[in-house]
Amino acid sequence: MIDIGALRALAAIEHHGSVIAASEVMGFSPSAVSQQIKKLEKQTGFSVLERHGRGVLLTERGLALAAYGRRILAELEELQSTLLADPAKPYGRLKVVSFSTACRGLVGPMLGMLASSGTDLDVTVLAEDPREAVARVAGGEADLGIVHDWNSVPLVIPEHVMLEWLCDDIADLLVHRNHPLAGRAEVEAADMVDERWISTPHGAICNEALLRIFADLGRVPDIQVYDPDFATHIALVEQGAVVALVPRLGRPALPADVVAVPVVNPVPARHVGMVHRRTMAESPGIQHLAGLLRKIAGTAAR
Repeated sequence: MIDIGALRALAAIEHHGSVIAASEVMGFSPSAVSQQIKKLEKQTGFSVLERHGRGVLLTERGLALAAYGRRILAELEELQSTLLADPAKPYGRLKVVSFSTACRGLVGPMLGMLASSGTDLDVTVLAEDPREAVARVAGGEADLGIVHDWNSVPLVIPEHVMLEWLCDDIADLLVHRNHPLAGRAEVEAADMVDERWISTPHGAICNEALLRIFADLGRVPDIQVYDPDFATHIALVEQGAVVALVPRLGRPALPADVVAVPVVNPVPARHVGMVHRRTMAESPGIQHLAGLLRKIAGTAAR
């Protein structure tokens, strides 16, 4: 009989591209993962991996077995999360992956509610950009993801992953109180095009959203500083060094020297939602966390 653990190892290698990467995700040593593959090859009677340079590739039969394995593992996950779970008593261990401002604005309050309710759920949290969060949920490395996309930068969701939008999160231009734009009721792209900016790193969705604001003007914003933490953006605006585009969700009270100015035509906003695999849709734990997040998002949206 084929071992489920060995199938899971093969599927992880296919998804992550190497034994080492699969071992890191699964929490085992590369040697342990290799032993699982050897066990699988002994059980099936054929090779599932072949060497390619310093790495490995799945053989034709290995690819077919991995495809079967993914289906079997998905059905097993659905069985464990539905028929074998008590819907009235959510329990177990769940991994949540969330972008950092949602960690403050949504996940933090959710963890507080869990702690005060005494629910027997063990939740761990990892902060990641939305694209990485979707990939982790899709690949089985996390159970629930909190993600966002901007109205100008869509987020791609695989077919076996479900997405539910929770709220919209508007971003404002942050400037020093002595800045010429600080007294404006609102600003447009043309008003901001010559400013010095701080931005999230290249490739991050928020960075792409900032670039898109000026695309119709045929200009690229003058980004002086790249930093992933919006708290740093606020601190540098307070120094009068740069301006920033910062969403409202999870944003702390602004210092006295920092002013938020609404942006219009268009209003920069990101849609905030949660993702999980379709096989986990009826999981009592997922349903419980989703219910808490809906309640929190209803009050967090501004």
